[in-house]
Amino acid sequence: MKHEALDLKTNRRHPWSLGQKLRRACWILIWGLLGRPGLRAFSPLRILLLRLFGARIGEGVLVCAGVKVLMPWNLVIGNYTAIGEGVEIYNYGQVHIGKNCCVSQRVWLCTGTHDYKLPSFPLIWDDIHVGDGVWLAAESFVAPGVTIGDSAVVGARSVVTRDLEGWSVHAGNPCVLIKPRPRA
Repeated sequence: MKHEALDLKTNRRHPWSLGQKLRRACWILIWGLLGRPGLRAFSPLRILLLRLFGARIGEGVLVCAGVKVLMPWNLVIGNYTAIGEGVEIYNYGQVHIGKNCCVSQRVWLCTGTHDYKLPSFPLIWDDIHVGDGVWLAAESFVAPGVTIGDSAVVGARSVVTRDLEGWSVHAGNPCVLIKPRPRA
């Protein structure tokens, strides 16, 4: 479901309250000081901070240095998933990452965009769902509203703008089906 944040044409108010804006400001400060820098060994601290701000994170998860999360309260990560260095989770909408996933370095999971049909380009967003056992290779980009099926592989630097079926290998810009993924 797509959501809209602000339409200057109709002068609607921003959907976030002052309390939500303050929560976000606290998150930016704390994450910037304690969460983003450091070694891989600081993953437990990062996970603690994410959980304190509302993220739902399973056990055995790794969150590497340089990860950026816009709104941790909109983040769900399943058990034994690794989030690589420099991953950007731009999550106005919910981002659900399944269990046993590998989100490689500098991947972008982007739930927000702008409605180009309106002159004011209002912010809109839609959720992203990544199934279990998925590998998002380095520097791939996943657009708003995308669902990636279980055990899919997305090649490096791919641009995913449509849903991807599970148990298959996809790559490219735009991302296309390359071949089925063998089942072990």
